[in-house]
Amino acid sequence: MPLKGKTAIVTGATGGIGRAVVEKLAAEGINMVLGARRVEKMEELKAEFSGVRIETVKCDVTKLADLENLVKTAQERFGKVDILINGAGVSSQYPFWQQPKEDIEKVMYTNYYSYVMLSRLTAEIMKEQNFGHIVNITSGSVMVDPPPRNFIVYTSLKVALRSFAKGLFWEMRDFGLKVTSIFPGVTQTPLTGRLRDVSKEQGRLMQPETAADAVVFALKQPANVCPLELAVINQRTPWKKPVIPFKQEHPDK
Repeated sequence: MPLKGKTAIVTGATGGIGRAVVEKLAAEGINMVLGARRVEKMEELKAEFSGVRIETVKCDVTKLADLENLVKTAQERFGKVDILINGAGVSSQYPFWQQPKEDIEKVMYTNYYSYVMLSRLTAEIMKEQNFGHIVNITSGSVMVDPPPRNFIVYTSLKVALRSFAKGLFWEMRDFGLKVTSIFPGVTQTPLTGRLRDVSKEQGRLMQPETAADAVVFALKQPANVCPLELAVINQRTPWKKPVIPFKQEHPDK
């Protein structure tokens, strides 16, 4: 599938996997609308690329009005939305009875609500175009049953997102819409890379570019092919014990 000249909305673009995705999409000649809260970071990222158009929109993905403005900007500036990359994410590692209530709310709105709502806003456009591809950066944790200790809210929402994406594909595929879920293993990102007991074993962490390559692979498939789910898992992930320990130091707390 030729990608040059297509338009993508990317959330979570300023760091980790999202930033790597922006780099890969720019290399393919894809124009982008980036949505994030840190405008200065988006502008710095935008300045790194030439040959593609990149628009930046201040966006809190937990707020419907901001999501609507993000999609509206893409339509006004480019006249279409071909690709949606849902990449925004937050994490919170606590035993459930100790997890701050505000953390639960933030994880729910960022990691699930924003994905579903942006899919709703763009699916309507893509249906009219008879073309579109929604890619959700989900989590390799959905493959662990039961959900990892102190990650049960985070993982449960990712499991729900996986189910939503599969349902959306079957409902919308006759209208030319593709939906792909990417399941990255533990990756060197701001979410996990600074956690003390994980970062000391760097060999256990994937690089963000690995997940970004999976995104591009999905986008490049022929029109009659949809990679519904792509799992990119660490070769050295231990399955007999939690990847992230039950008690974890939070450097930003």
